Amino acid sequence: MNYLAHSFLTFTDGQIVGQFLEDFIRNRDRFSFPKDIQDGITLHRAIDTFTDSHPAIHEAKKIFSPLVRLYAGAFVDVSMDYFVANDLQLHSLAEWKAHSLRVYRVLNEHKKWLPENFKLMLKKMEEDDWLYNYREDWGIKFSIKNVLNKAKYLEKDIPVFEAFLENKDALQQCYHDFFPDLLDHAKGVNTLLQLEN
Repeated sequence: MNYLAHSFLTFTDGQIVGQFLEDFIRNRDRFSFPKDIQDGITLHRAIDTFTDSHPAIHEAKKIFSPLVRLYAGAFVDVSMDYFVANDLQLHSLAEWKAHSLRVYRVLNEHKKWLPENFKLMLKKMEEDDWLYNYREDWGIKFSIKNVLNKAKYLEKDIPVFEAFLENKDALQQCYHDFFPDLLDHAKGVNTLLQLEN
């Protein structure tokens, strides 16, 4: 899952911070954070593990694999954020906007825990409102381009966005087959985390 889904699948402010930190810290550093942030890191990992093993995600990867091989999962993650952002059964547009603003606020309020490279990204994320704009084709195009730019072994002009557009209906079906299961899983993990507190 990508940034929007991870931020949506949280239950406390600290978990929001942990969900975002997971991709920016070394494993051994996770214990240096407050318990609530550690819970977010744990939740992030549980979400990724569940996602990687779900049959619908395996189907979605087949759309991108011919183009990007082992990077297919990264592009599925970005694609799923498009469908999360457009899922009005989860939130109305106004609620998605409020969610995005809350995430930026929480992250800014916890800046002392954020590494410098994340702070730079957060500034861009907030300025361009990445979380809310994942609902737009151009927002996902921007995210796909970012993944391509970061990938060491991929050409930068691979038509991944075109594959997303051509297969949007199939990807949406994968989302509908997958996301309710993920939501239930995240709730279960959170319940276990709260029992540890």
